Amino acid sequence: MPSAMTREEFARLANVSRETEPRLQAYAVLLNKWNSVINLVSASTLQDDPWRRHFWDSAQLAGHIAPRHRVILDVGSGAGFPGLVLAILDGRPAVHLCESDRRKATFLREAARATATAVTVHNCRVEELDLAGVDLITARAVAPVGAILELCERFLGAETQLLLLKGRQVHNELTEAAKTWNMQTVLHPSRSDDSGFVLQIEKVARHDRRQTGPIAGATRS
Repeated sequence: MPSAMTREEFARLANVSRETEPRLQAYAVLLNKWNSVINLVSASTLQDDPWRRHFWDSAQLAGHIAPRHRVILDVGSGAGFPGLVLAILDGRPAVHLCESDRRKATFLREAARATATAVTVHNCRVEELDLAGVDLITARAVAPVGAILELCERFLGAETQLLLLKGRQVHNELTEAAKTWNMQTVLHPSRSDDSGFVLQIEKVARHDRRQTGPIAGATRS
């Protein structure tokens, strides 16, 4: 097991500016305070290695966000990973955090206020969300790949991409999802977890619909 990542190590790896670092620290303090009440994340991860397990795990997605990703939808935001971290690090895209649990949505709004971060928090199920023009969908520990595609189908335009933080079961999830969906996928090794991956998906269409690009299996970057 690697030693716990320090806040300074995280800031260096994520290229965090001096102005942004206090905002992330305020987020971490608030997360610890609220977690004892509403169980946002595993308490042991906050005690053992929060900057690697949560902040760096989320921040690594920033390297895959392109200039054309102007509207980001974070599904099942929970404690704000990865969506709120990405919004703090890069204020350029319009970031929408979708969370159905009322108490978690309240936490997200308070965390956004405490960190002076311009995000929109939607306290609803993603199936009920009214949002147009989504360029990028992110999610962590929400559902298997196929289920996420089902939930987000109406947001999937011809150029919409997904960035999903996944564990070692991702290959099985992709095999199952391929029974219903055509898609182009790339698996990037996680920079925070040796057993994890960043799954990049685009050109998504059901088998019974015309797809927008060639079928491709999962490839490694």
